[in-house]
Amino acid sequence: MIDLKQALQDNYGHIFEKELIEEIAEVGIYKEIESGDKLMEIGSYIKSMPLLLSGAIKILREDDEGDELLLYYLEKGETCSMTMTCCMGNQQSKIRAIAEIHTELVMIPIGKMEEWSAKYKSWRNFVFESYNNRMNELFQTVDSIAFNKMDDRLIAYLKEKRRVTNDEIINNTHQEIAYEMHTSRVVISRLLKKLENLGKIKLHRNSIEVINL
Repeated sequence: MIDLKQALQDNYGHIFEKELIEEIAEVGIYKEIESGDKLMEIGSYIKSMPLLLSGAIKILREDDEGDELLLYYLEKGETCSMTMTCCMGNQQSKIRAIAEIHTELVMIPIGKMEEWSAKYKSWRNFVFESYNNRMNELFQTVDSIAFNKMDDRLIAYLKEKRRVTNDEIINNTHQEIAYEMHTSRVVISRLLKKLENLGKIKLHRNSIEVINL
């Protein structure tokens, strides 16, 4: 059985006051989710927000045709500002959140968010920093789509996937990558083959081995 208070101290002790850590441990709900598990769905109402203890969660947006776009990853020691916005405004979620790898997290009831914002300076700073970080990541995504060629975007995607999973093997099909990059499988397959011919990756069935990116 996990010692939640100690896990919070290890991950957030440098940010939060001791009293806040104790409150989170008291009201937070510990969860484990496996790769591919869905934490949040578009259109659902959010009743709690996640604090990540380990792992990674990918945040995706969906267009009117049902095509997805990867916005950013949440990692250890982070939370999702979009979740906060939905919680505070009692709005439906505009994003989909899916575990990229095995992830441990603590779900915080929305009723505590405003209370802690007034009570703890560290919580207010954490929330504002989260908003700032997520906004910067969104700007990077928009800039990448607007200004970068697809092959540069794909290389950046593969590098980030490798970093987040800490694995040279990327267990995604060409179609899955195409969904997350909001393009076609044919385009992704062609560019991946080009990277393989350059000796940067090696293609396997339903996975990609990063060699020299």
